[in-house]
Amino acid sequence: MSQLVFNRYEKKYLMPESVYLALCERLKEQMSVDQYGLTTICNLYYDTPDDLLIRRSIERPKYKEKLRLRSYGIPEKDSVVFLEIKKKHKKLVNKRRIELTLAEAYDYLSHGIRPEKDCQILREIDFLLFRYQPEPKLYLAYDRIALYGKEDPQFRLTFDTAVRSRRMLLGMEHGAFGTPLMPDNWYLMECKIQNSAPKWFSDLLAELKIYSTPFSKYGNIYKRERGMWDAESMMAHRLGNWKTSSLIDH
Repeated sequence: MSQLVFNRYEKKYLMPESVYLALCERLKEQMSVDQYGLTTICNLYYDTPDDLLIRRSIERPKYKEKLRLRSYGIPEKDSVVFLEIKKKHKKLVNKRRIELTLAEAYDYLSHGIRPEKDCQILREIDFLLFRYQPEPKLYLAYDRIALYGKEDPQFRLTFDTAVRSRRMLLGMEHGAFGTPLMPDNWYLMECKIQNSAPKWFSDLLAELKIYSTPFSKYGNIYKRERGMWDAESMMAHRLGNWKTSSLIDH
């Protein structure tokens, strides 16, 4: 059974299309689009019946964890998907994932039919399932473009747009439709680094007045459903700064 582990720091930045376009123009000298181009990322989040995992997460504790299925594109039952534990401890993001077919993942998560091949990460997921008894709670998809540094390929940026979700028809094979989270043509940039970002990138963000903001897609969907979150209200001050700088229309 294939297993993968990622450890890195992630910073997030929310911006409207005009700021995104200005930033991308400046990034061309330093970064390239990866081989996959525009990709639809599909996720199925698992949580307790009372949403314990996401409720803990939005309280911003020092340690938090989530369980999700992820696919790149809309999967069929025999497509490869990734069953993933995402942990965050003191800002360090740890992702631990195994590869399964979608059918195998459903059998394991919904019916307790454990995959035949064993590995350490599968045993960790076993414990998480025993501890929380999670169930499928939220389908979440978005369209992503990823960039990597020309000088340092480990420095990566992703831009996510058209973030959408649904609470019904949660099967990943049903398609990537859902209710939008953000206004049309807004982008969420994630900066993925091992240690620190290049100085040229930090200088560019300062010049364009792009500042990091805490952002959890699942968490903000949960809060929006309860009238606790709105993208434009959260970004009102920064939108004003960009208007002053003529980066967005008045």
